[in-house]
Amino acid sequence: MKTFYKFLFILSIILSLAYFNYFPITKEDITLVPQNEPTTQNTIETNLSEIDAGECEEEDLTSNDFETARQDGWVLIWQDEFENNCLSSNKWSLEDWASEKNNELQYYSPTNVKVEAGVLNLISKKEQFKGKDYTSGAVHTQGKFNFLYGKAEMKAKLPAGQGIFPAFWMMTDKENTWLPEIDIMEMLGHQPDQVWMVSHWLGENGKLKSASTSFKGPDFSKDFHTFSIEWTPHSISWLIDDVERFTINKNIPNEKMYLYLNTAVGGNWPGYPDDTTVFPISYEIEYVRVYQGIEE
Repeated sequence: MKTFYKFLFILSIILSLAYFNYFPITKEDITLVPQNEPTTQNTIETNLSEIDAGECEEEDLTSNDFETARQDGWVLIWQDEFENNCLSSNKWSLEDWASEKNNELQYYSPTNVKVEAGVLNLISKKEQFKGKDYTSGAVHTQGKFNFLYGKAEMKAKLPAGQGIFPAFWMMTDKENTWLPEIDIMEMLGHQPDQVWMVSHWLGENGKLKSASTSFKGPDFSKDFHTFSIEWTPHSISWLIDDVERFTINKNIPNEKMYLYLNTAVGGNWPGYPDDTTVFPISYEIEYVRVYQGIEE
């Protein structure tokens, strides 16, 4: 009899492992990186050159543009297709600071941000610079563009490698405030076929709360894929290549948020680069678009 119960116990473990291997895991009330408040860092906004600003000025969308930009109940309100060989200072700010959160290793340098052949490149390098052993790129729209509810979408080819951590995320557009945060896409470089989708908020007890899941698909470093969220007052849905992969219906942010794109190097979650990590490596972004619901 004891042997029979022992057999049942072992069988239940095997079935549990098989289930979690084949189905996405949804987690709530857990802590995922970033664990520290990014806005506590000494962030410096670096203005782009006058030439860049002039060549990449944001163009107003005409009524015809809005009509052609409709997408399944959404209408385009903001976009960057990166068609010029420069980054628009009307849309983006560059980070210029040594990251200290989560034991990351990179210095975010404006020189690691390049626009070439219609693609925004955030380049990570192994090089000593201002006390750090690595440099990387980060851009955001804080103070230049934010929105409340809508669809945010990026088409990108992600950088892979041990210790590489690309992300596409959103934070509340308030000074010295971190939460809430919506992570549209996060990937650990040593797992290039797995993408994380996360929402962070401040719980009633003043502690960080999170809801998340991961999706295992193709190697996202081999080709371009789309990553998006559809955010309403009642839900957030995450989509990968236009297929819904995760939805939450509680603790939904109800304040304006801005966009953030970056590649971290090292840190508590992805771990640190090793001899298998190839540098330089680029996070390649073909476009970023934001839509508003037509009925809103």
